[in-house]
Amino acid sequence: MNVMLRPAVLRTAVAAVVTAVLSAGSVAVADEPEGWKGEGGLTLTARENNEVDAYLEHARQAERTISVQVRSAAALSGAELVGFDQRLKSPDSLKRKVATALLDEPGRDVDTVLAGITDAVRYTLLWDDTAYTPGVTAVSHTLAGWDNQSTKWSNTWGRTSGYKALNTGWRAPRSGQLFEIQFHTPASKHAQEATHKLYEEQRLPSTSPERKKQLQREQDAIFAAVPVPDGADSLTAPATQPRPVPA
Repeated sequence: MNVMLRPAVLRTAVAAVVTAVLSAGSVAVADEPEGWKGEGGLTLTARENNEVDAYLEHARQAERTISVQVRSAAALSGAELVGFDQRLKSPDSLKRKVATALLDEPGRDVDTVLAGITDAVRYTLLWDDTAYTPGVTAVSHTLAGWDNQSTKWSNTWGRTSGYKALNTGWRAPRSGQLFEIQFHTPASKHAQEATHKLYEEQRLPSTSPERKKQLQREQDAIFAAVPVPDGADSLTAPATQPRPVPA
């Protein structure tokens, strides 16, 4: 009796296995990683999206040590650390930045773009006008003394139009992670916040040239009202600290 039923049992088992395999195959296809799509037609492929995610994870790990040093330097200089909860760039914001760079320069790849991004980890320090210049000097020299390397020093206080502040880039000594510190006064920070949406619209690929010019004029008018602290336009990056030569 059992021998007579075995072929039927086998056929049933084989059919069940085939069904399971086909079902598993369809699920696997549906679960394949997808790319990223953002506003204004910006996109990343699945591979590019995964590379950005990996970069973000490295930045999250490095941020812990970087934040300790930045908070300490800010406290020593009497700075207000503004927006500390936003010290890590959001995934969508970073992906939008990478996708824009790839669109603007088609010959570049994701690794090259990510290597040049300075603000995946970022901070904002603020002083009133009278304390601004000595405060920036104190923080920048303190960070350099802790072996953070100055990689960018964009001082726009001397501009006759446009953005006014001091944006700096640094490389952490152990992780090699790039991070950004913006140095502001209350007035320059307010102007930055007031122009943020204008700036975001201006850099979208879908924004027309005429609209971009109009947006720039609106930003210029807001920043024109920002007072320049004494000595701010002359602030320069700290000298690179000499490293001991291995014996």
